[in-house]
Amino acid sequence: MTLMWIPLLPLLGALVPILASGLGRTACAWATAVLPALALLLTLSLIPQIEGSSSIQAQLEWLPALGLNISFRFDGLALLFSILILGIGLLVILYARYYLSAQDSLPRLYAYLMLFMTAMLGIVLSGNLLQLWMFWELTSISSFLLIGYWWHKSEARRGARMAVTVTGAGGLALLGGILLLGKITGSYELDVILASGDLIRAHAWYPVTLVLVLLGVFTKSAQFPFHFWLPHAMAAPTPVSAYLHSATMVKAGLFLLARLYPALSGTDLWFVLVSLTGLTTLLVGAYFALFKHDLKGLLAYSTVSHLGLITLLFGLGTKLGAVAAVFHIINHATFKASLFMAAGIIDHECGTRDMRRINGMWKYMPYTAALAMVAALAMAGVPLMNGFLSKEMFFAETLQQHFLGSLSWIIPVLATLAGIFSVAYSVRFIHDVFFNGEPINLPRTPHEPPRYMKVPVEILVALCLLVGIFPSLVVGPLLALASSAVLGGELPEYSLAIWHGLNMPLIMSLVAMCGGLLVYFNRRHIYAFQKQFPEFNANEAFERVVRRLIAAATWLLERLDNGSLQRYLVLMLLLWVLLVGQSMLDLVSLVGDRPQLPLDGVAVAMALLLCIGAVATVIYNRNRVVALLMLSVVGLVVSLVFARFSAPDLALTQLVVEVVTLILLMLALFFLPQRTPRESRPSHILRDLSLSIVIGGLMGSISYAMMTRSFNPISDFFLQNSKTGGGGDNVVNVILVDFRGFDTLGEITVLGIAALGIYNLLAGLRLFMPSGDADGRNWARDRHPLVLATISQSVLPLALLVSAFIFLRGHNMPGGGFIAGLVTAVALILQYMAQGVDWMKARVRVIYPRLIGCGVLLSTLTGAASWLFGRPFLTSWFGHFELPLVGEFELASAMTFDLGVYMTVVGSTLLILANLGQMTTSERPVTKEQD
Repeated sequence: MTLMWIPLLPLLGALVPILASGLGRTACAWATAVLPALALLLTLSLIPQIEGSSSIQAQLEWLPALGLNISFRFDGLALLFSILILGIGLLVILYARYYLSAQDSLPRLYAYLMLFMTAMLGIVLSGNLLQLWMFWELTSISSFLLIGYWWHKSEARRGARMAVTVTGAGGLALLGGILLLGKITGSYELDVILASGDLIRAHAWYPVTLVLVLLGVFTKSAQFPFHFWLPHAMAAPTPVSAYLHSATMVKAGLFLLARLYPALSGTDLWFVLVSLTGLTTLLVGAYFALFKHDLKGLLAYSTVSHLGLITLLFGLGTKLGAVAAVFHIINHATFKASLFMAAGIIDHECGTRDMRRINGMWKYMPYTAALAMVAALAMAGVPLMNGFLSKEMFFAETLQQHFLGSLSWIIPVLATLAGIFSVAYSVRFIHDVFFNGEPINLPRTPHEPPRYMKVPVEILVALCLLVGIFPSLVVGPLLALASSAVLGGELPEYSLAIWHGLNMPLIMSLVAMCGGLLVYFNRRHIYAFQKQFPEFNANEAFERVVRRLIAAATWLLERLDNGSLQRYLVLMLLLWVLLVGQSMLDLVSLVGDRPQLPLDGVAVAMALLLCIGAVATVIYNRNRVVALLMLSVVGLVVSLVFARFSAPDLALTQLVVEVVTLILLMLALFFLPQRTPRESRPSHILRDLSLSIVIGGLMGSISYAMMTRSFNPISDFFLQNSKTGGGGDNVVNVILVDFRGFDTLGEITVLGIAALGIYNLLAGLRLFMPSGDADGRNWARDRHPLVLATISQSVLPLALLVSAFIFLRGHNMPGGGFIAGLVTAVALILQYMAQGVDWMKARVRVIYPRLIGCGVLLSTLTGAASWLFGRPFLTSWFGHFELPLVGEFELASAMTFDLGVYMTVVGSTLLILANLGQMTTSERPVTKEQD
């Protein structure tokens, strides 16, 4: 269970900054860091258990029949990413304390960061692909909150919308790929999928599956042509950029690429899609980074370029390529996080990120400049820096591929060209910001930041140097563990030595460094070349596409939606008639061989009463009250039908629901005209009548065909297992709270959400009370008649007693929490009607939204309690006990679940009805007769 605490601790940590907001900014930062630090210690404590290419797992059954389990898996790759997520996350927490101004809400940023940290840990630790996808989407949502943190800025809102749209669309494609993987392998468990690589690659669905998975990967990791969202995400605060775009969000796509590498790689299609996409992204990002004047813009495009480099390494399909990719993931996270933080310090102290104005910073902040220059040199791949080692491995691997035959030389040449641009924009970062004259019209006089704001940068820069000088000692074991998890087997031979002699990769590095210097100091030529092309604004293009989509949707809606409910119903029912009628043509005979029940007078009378009520509802539809009464007759007869055919639970539920519905509609009709004006033309009446006859005939035919044929109903299973498996004789109730308890939990959750939504819609809405009826007669002055008040108070104890009786016997006799809740709600709403809202408020001090929340929570906790005993979610328990004088009695955990249902139903019903009943003002409009 230790493994499950790693993502759970940051989730709990999301509450800490809110609770600690009153303690001061420094105390809030330290309090927020406690739980992630504990999670990091737990992560490091698991290292001995995964040595030797093994993995540890923790699993709780959820819905095993559907392959849905809460499953966590920890190996070398998960270890690497967990350290990056938690380690850099802790540094960002400290850095953000000094970066944000006093006007910005630090607790809100910390809460968003903790939520995002939880989502990322969920991705890297998931042992089930469906669970991974859930956390994948949570990263999109939480990153939307982080990027749009400064919601008052339009660029932040646009950047957040763009990021969540692109990554969300990729997430839908990824879901399709995951479902296909599960269909091919028969499981969503990661171990099964990783062991089924040959099966997946040989399957006919492999190309579609690969494309869908890669769409999710490419959108999340900002690969070309989906790279445009990342530069616009720079509208986020710099701590967010340092975290999301160095070690977490964009790395999620690379993590999935590495995680599924054993299952999906090794084909020509993989090489073409992954390596060409990575190569294009590498070149595009490196080229455009050179022209950006915004400091974070340059770092954003350089991030795109390095993400492309890692993708290209995975795409090459070689073992050493995968090792190099993992190594560069580590190096990129350290130098890019430190560079973003350094850029944030410069922005924080200068008041601008425009590189044309922030010149000569070496003079004003030499210590920060030294740290930033070391990180920039690591980004450029200069010797004795960590970036040099992984980039040299990258150059070596581009020389080993031969997929393009005689044209294979193109890849190392283009890789070297990308290296040249990488050195050029790194040199520009150093020269233009820290030298190049004096600053120009800065909003603030620059100086060194607070001491502890530099600590995270110092730690990361020290890692860049230590890895670059002592790679085998500092990062060797971690790289070996992570790489072996990616490859799923033995590691190839590789060396992390600084010097490998004078070889081609070293020559390529030297060419890149010399060429980069040459390009930068002669950049006017390439700048003049770039000016020939119109500047492309991805944000405007994205907004333009969105506007066109909205316009197309509006056009389509205007063609289909004319505001007529009748038209919608006619179109829907016509489609139903076509689909059902076509299938009925294949039925040779309408009558089956099952014997029919004899027809008696009671059945005929109920059928006639049902028809009369339905027809009367239609005929008197303009008189709302009469139509409502006739509709209630239909509901009452349906209840009797349920009772006649041995369904007392359904009959009782239908009866109580009918009462609640009648009260609800009476309250709603109180504010509507009592008569409906004529709206239907004769042609529409003829159309509707004809359609209803056809539908009635089809429904009658389907019902008759089914009732005269024998089937093997699933009810036999429930009848046989209700007592032994659920501990109850009432099969309906056992189904609701045991066999299909998950459905019931979802239904009461939806009921509670609907009630809260209705409550918020009605909150503050006040309508004038009608002064008279449809014939002009004034309403009675006595709003709470004495007779009704007296009877309601007398009935209340009996109704509550009946409700308790129905609830307690529900597991073995007709009843249960849902019916008991409705009976209680009816009894209480009668008090509202008889005594008034103020009278009830003084006596019933129950806050209905809280009652709903407690009900859903109680049912959920009842289901989760089964985990403590190693059983699936919502597994029920029951037992028989003996008490003196009482005798044998039964206890079942389902009663606690049913109690949650009861509380939710009572709270939801009363929340709706009580608020509908208090929408009127105490002042009545004066009628003409009163004038």
